[in-house]
Amino acid sequence: MNVDSIEAAIEAMEIIGDDAMVSSSVQKISSEKGLDIYEFEVKCGEKHFPKPITLKWKIPGINVKGVWKPTTDFAKRIQADWELDHMESRISIDAPVISLFGHKDENIITFACSNAINKLQMNARIREEDNYFYCHITFFSEEEQALESFKAQVRIDTRNTLFSEAIKQVSAWWETFENLKPASVPAIAKMPLYSTWYQFHQNLDLELLLEECKLASDLGYKAIIIDDGWQTFDTNRGYDYTGDWRPDRIPNMAEYIAKIQATGLKAALWYSVPFCGPKSEAFKRFKGKFLTEDHRWAPVFDPRYPEVREYLITIYANAVKEWNLDGLKLDFIDDFRLYESTPLGLGNGRDFASINDAVDKLMTDVMHNLQAINPDIFIEFRQKYVGPAMRKFGNMLRAFDCPGDATMNRIRIADIRLLAGNTAVHSDMVTWHDKEPVEVAALQLINTLFGVPQLSMFISKVSVAHRKMIAFYTAYWNRNADVLMNGEFTPSNPLGNYTTQKVTKDKSIIIGVYDNLITTISNSYEHIHLHNGKMSTNIALKATTNLGMYEYIVFDCMGNEVSKAALTINAVIVEISVPSCGIIQLIKK
Repeated sequence: MNVDSIEAAIEAMEIIGDDAMVSSSVQKISSEKGLDIYEFEVKCGEKHFPKPITLKWKIPGINVKGVWKPTTDFAKRIQADWELDHMESRISIDAPVISLFGHKDENIITFACSNAINKLQMNARIREEDNYFYCHITFFSEEEQALESFKAQVRIDTRNTLFSEAIKQVSAWWETFENLKPASVPAIAKMPLYSTWYQFHQNLDLELLLEECKLASDLGYKAIIIDDGWQTFDTNRGYDYTGDWRPDRIPNMAEYIAKIQATGLKAALWYSVPFCGPKSEAFKRFKGKFLTEDHRWAPVFDPRYPEVREYLITIYANAVKEWNLDGLKLDFIDDFRLYESTPLGLGNGRDFASINDAVDKLMTDVMHNLQAINPDIFIEFRQKYVGPAMRKFGNMLRAFDCPGDATMNRIRIADIRLLAGNTAVHSDMVTWHDKEPVEVAALQLINTLFGVPQLSMFISKVSVAHRKMIAFYTAYWNRNADVLMNGEFTPSNPLGNYTTQKVTKDKSIIIGVYDNLITTISNSYEHIHLHNGKMSTNIALKATTNLGMYEYIVFDCMGNEVSKAALTINAVIVEISVPSCGIIQLIKK
């Protein structure tokens, strides 16, 4: 790729959409070879609701294989300019970054914006008439509030590096802004977790759950999230009773939490933050203070009212304090948004005009209050609210629900991890049919290898083989957690759903192999672990240089030793037999 031609195209950036009340400008404020930062500024003569303003540029469509966006899952293909809606980013949806990658996973262009709070529209799509990619960022597409002035930075990276590295550097850039400083991450946030959701749903059996906690702790799990169902006897999988958050099903909550903690697990409770069900007392109290009452699940609190924010903060603070909780799962944050019936602006007691700014204030105060009670509090958020602004309040970011879908779990973990910095990245809770062959069930765990595993199975009811497999993988993950969580993470082939993923730290490398291909190693390591995340029973391996002699041990998915031998790793392809979902562990001689 001719970098100079891209830079020339970017220099021709246009501003589209000024109106008579607004003057806008964009100027380069920082530049090094292939990395430029621009400042976009808007000035109004007086407070004014600006119309949408777009920064637009184009680059030649050369060597572009696909387009990475934060939550596109399988859809990382090139899009034409006549199809699909634009990507939207705001405090609780996605993140303002897009990366075009080449046929060797190289970065073609990665562009990002510092405005991670307010709504943006972004895209990079090809135009068939000229084979250029048209890139844009649109500000003020949502009529939130009147402004006198506005500033944001735009970072455009065309350097010759891996696309994954370019994205990770965007995450580090966001951290330099005072209003995007991530929350501290307690050690417990990076430890395996047991969840009640997929096996219990809302039908919590308290005695059985205590038994499960003991079994989970014995297997190496360190925390539990008690999901929906703890607060009500209603089992309709709805949200009619949300908003009051009284522990009807577990009336002696502090005592029950203490019993869970006695098994060795930290304990957290689930809350659906925005919802205020029509059958709750809170619904009557806050009538008229909702963003909408016409939501598929339940009316949505309006966080622009200080009394709404204070109510929610008090609920969580009291729960942590009175019940001695170690964490919270704060759900559905993305439903704080502008609805058709939402009143605009200040007035009627609202002290914020912007919903996104009000969410920022709410969650900032929630985290401040909870950390004052417990400095090591862990807070789980899930996709799509895993962007840079949400890292200020959540120190655990989880893949969006994908029960039984090992491949999707792998993709979502990787996508989140590229943007998460030091914040803990968790898998969606793993689950499978109880009659699943053990090697196939193991796919659920081997595909979550590079995130913190969450288990959502009845441990007391799984087969002996399944339990042995869970024990083996959990013990392996705990032994290698430092490398897995703190190593340099590199996923490969995004259009192929990340067919390999690896982490390197010090003299160790761990590689997940999820398709039948040749795995290449470029550097010498003392420890090489190869995970066979597929049904075929071998791994093909070669090095770019002579790495020397290694001894290796092969394990099946239940931890049984299958074979051991020695081999020389060099530029010649070697095949090692390994059972489906087994592990090869190599040690340098």
